[in-house]
Amino acid sequence: MPIYAYKGIDRTGKEHKATINCESEIDAKQKIKAMGIMLITLKEKKAGSKGPSILSTKSVKVEDLSLMTRQLATLIKARIQIVDALQALIDQVENEYMRVVLADVKGKVNEGTSLAKALADHPNIFNNVYTNMVEAGEASGTLDIVLVRLAEFTESQVRLKNKVKGAMMYPIIISIFGFVMINVIFIVVIPQIAKMFDSAKKELPALTKATIGISNFLQNYWYVVIVGIFAFIWLMKKYLASEGGTRRWHKIQLKIPYLGSLIQMVNVSRFCSTLGTLLNSGVPILASMTIVKNLVPNVWMKDDIESSRIAVSEGSSMVGPLQANGNFPMMVTYMIKLGERSGELEPMLDIIAENYEDQVDARLNGLTAVIEPIMMVLMGVAVAIIIFSVIIPMMELNKLH
Repeated sequence: MPIYAYKGIDRTGKEHKATINCESEIDAKQKIKAMGIMLITLKEKKAGSKGPSILSTKSVKVEDLSLMTRQLATLIKARIQIVDALQALIDQVENEYMRVVLADVKGKVNEGTSLAKALADHPNIFNNVYTNMVEAGEASGTLDIVLVRLAEFTESQVRLKNKVKGAMMYPIIISIFGFVMINVIFIVVIPQIAKMFDSAKKELPALTKATIGISNFLQNYWYVVIVGIFAFIWLMKKYLASEGGTRRWHKIQLKIPYLGSLIQMVNVSRFCSTLGTLLNSGVPILASMTIVKNLVPNVWMKDDIESSRIAVSEGSSMVGPLQANGNFPMMVTYMIKLGERSGELEPMLDIIAENYEDQVDARLNGLTAVIEPIMMVLMGVAVAIIIFSVIIPMMELNKLH
């Protein structure tokens, strides 16, 4: 059922802007008129992929997607037809963007398209994992169970992402605060002290000269610093966007002490949780590994997964290629090997994913505890150098007096 956006004025002169869900434009006009609103504009909101639309400017929160998925699972489990279930979601969902998308999906399903294919027309909301799991659920008649798994999987991925973001927030805030504080010292404090040294006409230590030189540069050429920072960020983004730059940076990431193992854990957790969820939902292993490969961020681990997929397609074990370059921990490959031999690969992947999520959580807490004193020490050293560069010549001036 199409969704129409309208603008109108009621009898008191108050302006109304809203959306209405109707079978046709004529029905929309009649409903709006029945509400006592004089129509000014009426336009159907389409969810097509071509041309500008609401879908090109708005988005759906992962939490909203997870909630919608759970609600759809509940309705289907209650033996409600998919078209009716989608209509129920359209009537109650609050996110306008999601309402437009669901209306488009409902229309296509009503015309005979499968739910998975209708969802696949909106990849900015429903990714490959989502659509492939829905397709497997439709084929096996377990769509309600698959949708519950999807909601749980989405929530777990959000939790992991939020943990990583939360751990990185503290050092970012401290770095910004330290940068601002040091610049204030150089631009505001040092110039005032430099005037005292100029009047004394005494040879200054090299450290003090360097400090005053930096201060003068920041005062007179602050715009060069700003342009330089933006230029550096732009060049780094361009370099990292290239294939060679991405591969070098991802290799360096895995080699960084402490942080490298954390990045490895996050990639392993995503690999195992996604592959386990797809296999449990009935998605074929080759298709599952292709999807997982595209979801793992690190390109070197992505290459190992592709090699593993090729090995599986040739009838071999997936473990060999995962072990080859040492990007996957030995314990992980050993447990996957046991899972393959026993025919319990899916449960084993779930165990690994759960274990690594716990390890990531512990490592992030440890990382925050380690970064805090390091950042404080670095800031203290920077401020101490600036202070000593000023105090030493001031003490010498006091001796002369």
